[in-house]
Amino acid sequence: MDYAGFVFWIYSDLGLTKETKAPAIPTIDAIAGPLKGASFAVSLGETTIGRDPSNVVSILDSSVSRYHCVILFDGVRFKIKDLDSRNSTFVNRVPVKESALDPGDEIRVGNSLFVFLPGNDESTAGSGSLQLNDESPGGGSTIILRREQARYLSGAEGQKTLPVTARQVRDLNALLKISRSLNSLRRVEEIERQVLASVFEVAAANHAAILLVEEGSTDFTSVLIFDRVSGKESTAPVNLSRTVLSQVLEEGVAIITNDVAGEAMYDTAQSLVLPRVSSLLVVPLEFLGRIRGVLYLDASNPAAPFDEDLLQLVTAIGSIAAVTLENARQVELLEKENRRLQDEINLEHDMVGESARMREVFQFVGKVAASDATVLIRGESGTGKELVARAIHTNSLRSTKPFVAINCAAITDSLLESELFGHEKGAFTGAFGQKKGKLESAESGTVFLDEIGELAPTLQAKLLRVLQEREFERVGGTRSIKLDVRIIAATNRNLEEAVKNGGFRRDLFYRLNVVAVKMPALRERREDIPLLASYFAAKHGEKSKRNIVGISPAARAILSNYDWPGNVRELENAVERAVVLGSTNVILPEDLPEELLEKPASSGASATRYHEGVLEAKRSLIHRAIEQADGNYTEAAKLLGVHPNYLHRLLTNLNLRDSE
Repeated sequence: MDYAGFVFWIYSDLGLTKETKAPAIPTIDAIAGPLKGASFAVSLGETTIGRDPSNVVSILDSSVSRYHCVILFDGVRFKIKDLDSRNSTFVNRVPVKESALDPGDEIRVGNSLFVFLPGNDESTAGSGSLQLNDESPGGGSTIILRREQARYLSGAEGQKTLPVTARQVRDLNALLKISRSLNSLRRVEEIERQVLASVFEVAAANHAAILLVEEGSTDFTSVLIFDRVSGKESTAPVNLSRTVLSQVLEEGVAIITNDVAGEAMYDTAQSLVLPRVSSLLVVPLEFLGRIRGVLYLDASNPAAPFDEDLLQLVTAIGSIAAVTLENARQVELLEKENRRLQDEINLEHDMVGESARMREVFQFVGKVAASDATVLIRGESGTGKELVARAIHTNSLRSTKPFVAINCAAITDSLLESELFGHEKGAFTGAFGQKKGKLESAESGTVFLDEIGELAPTLQAKLLRVLQEREFERVGGTRSIKLDVRIIAATNRNLEEAVKNGGFRRDLFYRLNVVAVKMPALRERREDIPLLASYFAAKHGEKSKRNIVGISPAARAILSNYDWPGNVRELENAVERAVVLGSTNVILPEDLPEELLEKPASSGASATRYHEGVLEAKRSLIHRAIEQADGNYTEAAKLLGVHPNYLHRLLTNLNLRDSE
């Protein structure tokens, strides 16, 4: 049952539904102060309250003004109006200038406390369960309320045994109102603001705050504090007691005290003493047994102390708020995840993969594409660094401009300088005319420098100038040419180590390493191997005019078990070979390269009897050759008629190195 339904059930059980009519002549009953126990009829005219004997309700109290306030009927409902009194008029512990009165409302005038009640309404009188609290609220003792003691949080069975008071009727009405106001909100911040605004309607607090924490932590991830005076978020610093907050978070209890400075347990909480806080109320925001934060109230007016009834009410408000906040938080998390997935869908790229590592790469591309920052892509050979560079360009504002890729390791140093920067006529032998370089031809677009770690020192200096000044000179030229390009570089080398060894300029490394991403090796994302293999099988099947319908489970297990030192490039070559040489429309283990079959089968892979026999024969031949060579691998390779490097690879693949 939700809170709205629960409150309606209580109202119905008591005969106090929304249709219950207020009697013509209500009363105000004194429950604290000099007139305690007295009852005064409220006329349809004006019922004045004050120290002067001429008032309908005359109170001999120095804290009460001569003419303090008046209760009047406006033709629809009763209202109370403060007559510019010295110490204010309070309705439900909130100072008011003018306020409508509902059955059960509490009115504080000086040291006197009254409750506004309807007349002898049959539904209330007949029940015989309406009881008034004869104790004056306030006092300096600390009250600790546990969840099982919270009257509004127990089940319906427990509610039937509650003594019904006018205060409880008013509190249930307040809970119903708050529940309705929160049901229409969906954002966490909106809910927090509405909760704090609602708290000010039921409590005479100076400050109200919601502080949220992550599960298993006491560090606050969100803090929103409202100030009563402004009715908005507090701009002035507000000191909160970590001592009290920690106790509520750790024990899950609600706490109230009206003598903060005098309580021994708060002696160390200087943050409460500094702002002259006299009353403090903190309740947990608990959802499914987990504390998500706290709802905090403080007040500095000793004349309007917090009481246990307020603690019960705010505890219930905190429970409603916790459920609504957690639901909104989950919705926001789902929306965030949905946006991330939408960004991935809208991201244009030719990369294949669904692993967590590849999702990180996709997110990186989505974030950096919109900027012009220089990007350094790192990773082993064959991991798809150029695909990432193209994806960044395709999703950038430069997508309609050229994308120029240059492999710095594929061209000699002398030719690479001319290739990058261009040359003037007569700059060197064979330079019969002026030629624009790759950088210049990529104007307004993107230049991808692959294998940047292989760049010669002289070219490193010229590239550094391009990155710093955005200008260069052609080979043999003297005129500086302005340049507007984005630089994306890639390498499979350890550039930090190259910097230490003097093989790469430190300043150039810093210029290139503005934002960097490391492409995962294929063995680090094995879950993507079947997906990639199927993609390559379909791709090369179409090229070869072969109808490849899939990969057999045994072949798929072998592909997933292999470490792929050549990464995606090696996988594509292996699948292309299988497509071309295969004899069926399904890729089988015998269609795969021999080196894949040399790898021992994992628990999920099963080799054919033929391949098991071949592997066993290889092991036997190698073992016998090494024995004949007395453990000399070079001599053993000669006996076998293979290169020593190939023998070492066989020893590793066949798990023979340890035994030999």
